[in-house]
Amino acid sequence: VLRTYNIAPLRDAGYTGKGSTVVVFAFDGFDQADLDSFSSMFNLPAFTPEVVGGVPANRSGEATMDLEVAHAIAPDATKVLYNARPTVEGEGAYQKIAEMMEDADRRYPGAVWSFSIGWGCDKLITAADLVPVRAALAKAQANGTTAFDASGDLAGLECKGGSEWSSPPNADNVGLDAVASMPEMTNVGGTTLSTDADGGWLAEQAWFDAPLSQGTAGGVSALFARPQWQGQMTFQPETKQRLTPDISAVADPFTGLKIVVGQNIVVGGGTSQAAPLWAGMTAVMNQYLIDKGGRNVGDLNPLLYKVMEGSRLPAFRDIVLGGNAVATAGPGYDLVTGLGTPDVDNLVRNILVLQKVLP
Repeated sequence: VLRTYNIAPLRDAGYTGKGSTVVVFAFDGFDQADLDSFSSMFNLPAFTPEVVGGVPANRSGEATMDLEVAHAIAPDATKVLYNARPTVEGEGAYQKIAEMMEDADRRYPGAVWSFSIGWGCDKLITAADLVPVRAALAKAQANGTTAFDASGDLAGLECKGGSEWSSPPNADNVGLDAVASMPEMTNVGGTTLSTDADGGWLAEQAWFDAPLSQGTAGGVSALFARPQWQGQMTFQPETKQRLTPDISAVADPFTGLKIVVGQNIVVGGGTSQAAPLWAGMTAVMNQYLIDKGGRNVGDLNPLLYKVMEGSRLPAFRDIVLGGNAVATAGPGYDLVTGLGTPDVDNLVRNILVLQKVLP
């Protein structure tokens, strides 16, 4: 992945995420032995995450994957596991999410946040429900935080659930995860990736496993208007609503990253792998930017679309193949992989230029 997404030049120059903090918000915990085995296997420095709210008892492997993936990309960044399970216990979930974000901002100002959590279909709530969450995230971004959330793994049918799991998909199933689709959140889609033996990029397409009804999510928000930074983008059919995802990274479980879970070497996957990948890459970019006289990335979305409009260096690999259950990939922005996957070295150089000319 360091070679595929052109992170290697930054890492070779000594940019390892030092000075940055990656906060992984999770519903489950981790075993330190897995993190130790992973670090040893890939000759990475050993690490023990800081924990806020206690380590959740559940061990699904999700938090372990997120921590290991972020560590692989940014080995010298501080890692934090934030227990998000209390947000779904009892009433008032969205107020609790806002309070959790506010607390994380106080504890770790300017950190990079990674969410691999679904908090509900956008059709089941209103935009007003998320006002406190958006305000908390915007405040954190003003302090230099960048936040990534997995788009979802139901191939654009994120409103399918409960008794419908075994039923054929229908129009009511089409939708987005509400928190992931907030304009303040960088929504991360997923791809299927092919490389050569040295990690050189060969091919990439949208991740969709039709028999399993799994794949990258994306679509048009039912809750949020089109942000100004997406307003310059031509898109058919025309809509005035927020479009997702913003960007993507490898998510196919058959082409993902090796991780250690339960002392077994397995392959990670899902857009919940792509989100911490972007978090790790941003920790590396933050170190570079500060070293070059810039500042933390902060609110990334306006920068991504500004780079897309025209920059000196090509920063995205446009994914034009594949699709999910509701849309297809194609040239330019699409509702499956967004702007595409990154060339991180080029992207951070473009961002540095923008920081020097934008307020």
